[in-house]
Amino acid sequence: MVVSVHQPQYIPWLGYFEKMAHSDMFVFLDNVQYKAREFQNRNRIRTAQGWMWLTVPVVTKDGCRMRMNEVMIDNTMPWQRKHLGSIKTSYAAAPYFNEYFPFFESTLQKKWDKLSDLNVCIVRFIMEKLSITTPIVFESELDVLTTKTQRIIDICRKLNADTYLSGVGAKDYLDESLFPANKITLYYQNFEHPEYRQCFEPFMPYMSTIDLLFNHGPGSRSLLLK
Repeated sequence: MVVSVHQPQYIPWLGYFEKMAHSDMFVFLDNVQYKAREFQNRNRIRTAQGWMWLTVPVVTKDGCRMRMNEVMIDNTMPWQRKHLGSIKTSYAAAPYFNEYFPFFESTLQKKWDKLSDLNVCIVRFIMEKLSITTPIVFESELDVLTTKTQRIIDICRKLNADTYLSGVGAKDYLDESLFPANKITLYYQNFEHPEYRQCFEPFMPYMSTIDLLFNHGPGSRSLLLK
């Protein structure tokens, strides 16, 4: 069984879902330390001027030393209105905007307290639209208390996984020797970003997956997994 893991991210990019689609089980790392200025609370969309961040403001404390499932959204800021306005301005002319925008409109009009709850809700919606049926487990449910590479090993063992699919960025910090020692095969994701029609030219990669969905609708899955 192939397992992959990742923190719940806000409207994630394509590689997030490509890794998920090639896994037999996906684990939300909701019990790890939250990292500011990464993709847990923000992502990029394509605009007429290039690209822009959509950032969910969060309540920081203790120098940001919080677990992912503890991070609270700062709802004193009018972030939902700004995000919806930016999405509408950028994608209103996209072929499938009217099909998917109502979900984001209703979702972002709700009051969310925890960042991870918002992220997971959106990830599940995108999974459905990409026909990704990979089962999801939350790390907080697995009672894993170790850190670094040993945390990954223990997650795999808890789930009886014999293969771990990792993002390529983890090459910089994984202790690869622990995998064969625990009879787990380590693979690195080999994701080649597809080029597709966007609302504006030239093509810009590494946007949120909503960029693909709004532009290609039901054809998004085949472009993602091509």
